[in-house]
Amino acid sequence: MPNIQQSQIDFDQAKKILPGGVNSPVRAFKSVGGTPRFFASASGAYVQDVDGNSYIDYVGSWGPMILGHAHPDVVKGVQETAALGMSFGAPCELEIDLAKLVIDMVPSIDVIRFVNSGSEATMSALRLARGFTGRDKFIKFDGGYHGHADGFLVKAGSGAATFGEPDSAGVPADYAKLTLTAAFNDIEAIKQLFAENKDEIACIIVEPVPGNTGVMKLYENGFLQQLRDICDAEGALLIFDEVMCGFRVAAGGAQERFNIMPDLTCLGKIIGGGLPVGAYGGREEIMRQISPDGPVYQAGTLSGNPLAMRAGLETLTRLQAPGFYDALEAKTTRLVEGLLAGCKAAGVPAVANQVGAMFTIFFTDLDEVTCCDDVSKHCDLAFFGRYFNAMLDEGIYLAPSQYEAAFVSAAHTDEDIDATMAAAGRALARII
Repeated sequence: MPNIQQSQIDFDQAKKILPGGVNSPVRAFKSVGGTPRFFASASGAYVQDVDGNSYIDYVGSWGPMILGHAHPDVVKGVQETAALGMSFGAPCELEIDLAKLVIDMVPSIDVIRFVNSGSEATMSALRLARGFTGRDKFIKFDGGYHGHADGFLVKAGSGAATFGEPDSAGVPADYAKLTLTAAFNDIEAIKQLFAENKDEIACIIVEPVPGNTGVMKLYENGFLQQLRDICDAEGALLIFDEVMCGFRVAAGGAQERFNIMPDLTCLGKIIGGGLPVGAYGGREEIMRQISPDGPVYQAGTLSGNPLAMRAGLETLTRLQAPGFYDALEAKTTRLVEGLLAGCKAAGVPAVANQVGAMFTIFFTDLDEVTCCDDVSKHCDLAFFGRYFNAMLDEGIYLAPSQYEAAFVSAAHTDEDIDATMAAAGRALARII
């Protein structure tokens, strides 16, 4: 067992002045138990805690560290830019440079607006969809997390076609009724929702590669294309929330990988190279409805700040290197196959979902996991908690929840992959 005395001291102190001792709930380790590690530094594929313990990191700040932590070129770029001014609250040329690069990489984006987080991007895109269509209702999928705006914090009712119910205190029930929910991969539920809410639905918002239920793969062939077709037929917009999978599963995100063009795309995480940033963009006729061009208002003092723009430029430029994504996916596949082989050897039932450099190992007897209900009803969440803590003791940092994705970076080496598989074998031997 590693020494975590200082992390415990820090956590005890933090709980006195921060809700739960954290600034984002999953960090509190409530679903897995134990003491959250307080990190002091990070480099490449590794993070180091305040007690001096080092971990191979598969969280990567929840996705953005695709090049690895503290990539020298990204750090240098941010330092150079910071010396010239950290925020202007006014336009800067770096906004233009990053906008051009994103538009060049992401197939569906003609015009883009930078914001400060993925949550802000999805909230703004939803408002834009409502303003453009003149409709108030929208569809999201069970377990799909699109930030903490009121309308997104809704879970399904008793059936896939029922109105949502608030999933957080403080969300008005009347407001939540504008949110319609369905199970991911269930196209018939989508058709039913449109039939029951004719000419009232502004948009469907979907993670084309869900990551906040654990990674989900497309179960029904053509699911995303069917969403596209339904939106076209019903006069609704299709919004891809690629905050997590954007630039992660392909240079142009999931829309490039699956060749499906949404009307609007939400981005975050990788687009800022680890600094707080988000963006939403899409078809020009829609995006021109944003103020000051149009009547849909959205603003932000730090939007397009030079530090985030420079970090994003340095990161996205390096993702365009030939073979970058092939190599990243190959090492991810090797890791996933090795972890599954270790589970099989230990007699632990498990399946994995992987898309590109995102993956989740599920501890379940199911042959496949395709929706949020599969996780909540058929996966062994208690076992995952023991596995997580055993891996932490072995120096492997995974997301502290069965409902999250893991991420591989370009900085992970073959030796890191081998060490992770060996650690998993030791961890399983201790907990079965």
